[in-house]
Amino acid sequence: MRSIFELNAEPRNDQGKGASRRLRHAGMVPAIMYGGAATPANLSLNHQKLLLVVDNEKFYSTIVMVNLDGAKHPVIIKDVQMHPAKNAIVHVDLQRVLEDQPIRVHLPIHFLNEATSPGVKLRGGTVSHMRSDIEISCLPKDLPESVEVDMGAMGLNEPVKLSDLKLPEGVTIPELAHGHDAPVVVIHPPRVDKEAEAEAAAAAAAPKAGAKGAAKPAAAKPAAAAKAPAKK
Repeated sequence: MRSIFELNAEPRNDQGKGASRRLRHAGMVPAIMYGGAATPANLSLNHQKLLLVVDNEKFYSTIVMVNLDGAKHPVIIKDVQMHPAKNAIVHVDLQRVLEDQPIRVHLPIHFLNEATSPGVKLRGGTVSHMRSDIEISCLPKDLPESVEVDMGAMGLNEPVKLSDLKLPEGVTIPELAHGHDAPVVVIHPPRVDKEAEAEAAAAAAAPKAGAKGAAKPAAAKPAAAAKAPAKK
């Protein structure tokens, strides 16, 4: 089973907040490994080694091998809880992987050829990413590292939806099974400055100075002179 990450784990017998606090002070992270036919196992992982990989997106979309008591356990990372105020890992959830059972994993979406798409390059549109990752389901042997969206032919207001994504054979999107075909990315038309648009419309409606055929105001006619009364 393909794996590019390995974690060395130790069994953890103590439970409770106090035990977890002591474990963290010792430079270890409490973790739990569950799933498959075996019972859940409480583990401890090296904090510094975890910090080296938690920012790598592949850590969450590939099989991770856990070395425990001389045996190797393939798992996927289900959750990494970070401290709210500092760069510290609080807890890790690991799910066992069996070769004949499908797994559900969130994969990152990589968007290709954004700048050269007709909607951006020719029409000046703005790209809006609705999703940065997507949950897929597949057997461990079919697990891809990411999902790619080629935007090279996208125009304005032509969204790419979940059903448009090209996935390897054996990989499905659970959302689609529930009729949820959500948009993933779309190119919106460029925004127009409303104030500048209003000024341009007003200028177009106003008569131009010195234009030919412009009507001139009529000159006022002098009043008719009063006739002198006839002499008797």
